[in-house]
Amino acid sequence: MIQKTRGIVLRMIKFGETSVVVLIYTESFGIQSYLVNGVRTSKKSSAKANHFQPGSILELVVYHNDLKNLQRLREFKWHYLYRSIFFDVRKNAVMLFMVELLQKTIKQPESHPDLYNFIEDAFISLDAADDLVTANFPLFFALHLTAFFGFRINDDYSEKNNILDLREGNFVQSPPSHPYLLDGEAARITSQLLKTMQPDELHQFSMNHITRRQLLEAYMIFFALHIQDFGNMRTLPVLQEIIS
Repeated sequence: MIQKTRGIVLRMIKFGETSVVVLIYTESFGIQSYLVNGVRTSKKSSAKANHFQPGSILELVVYHNDLKNLQRLREFKWHYLYRSIFFDVRKNAVMLFMVELLQKTIKQPESHPDLYNFIEDAFISLDAADDLVTANFPLFFALHLTAFFGFRINDDYSEKNNILDLREGNFVQSPPSHPYLLDGEAARITSQLLKTMQPDELHQFSMNHITRRQLLEAYMIFFALHIQDFGNMRTLPVLQEIIS
């Protein structure tokens, strides 16, 4: 059945001499793999292959069959053409981190329009972000992404409950028996980030790179504690170096 949908590219793999297989998170069908023929045969077709860079937001016409693991792509065009992400080293590093995080968290081919809209809006906001917002963007994205998977951190921070238990996802009064926690300034900033609903609000966070690194590593531990086989983030060391 031929269907129209928007989609965000997560990965492209060369297939044969002229084709590619593209992993796309779609608005209508969740995560899907598409075979795209004839996009590596000439300079003109190679330009079409540029559409499948990770993070690209596309409008798609697809042949969809629920019984198949590999779908076919009939038509594609830009839905949103980035102004800076593909050319700005810092934004590109953030985008690749976000893409890898999505690959590790989105597993099922199911439609989730709210999640799709959150992701699309996040990439578009990153494209328009200034340097400070860009530096803080991975923290914002990681924290708010968890809400869509049912294990978000509860913002119950207070003067008494000022230790974040990463295993339970709650702020508590006393240190837990395990080592997965944040306290002090890191716990307070996490609470503030949870209250931040729009990327523009990230201007209020003027933390140094050491604090950002600590927070981001803790948030990745939080994901690993709640998602089976989460593993290590390959993009994290690069991101930490570039936005330090």
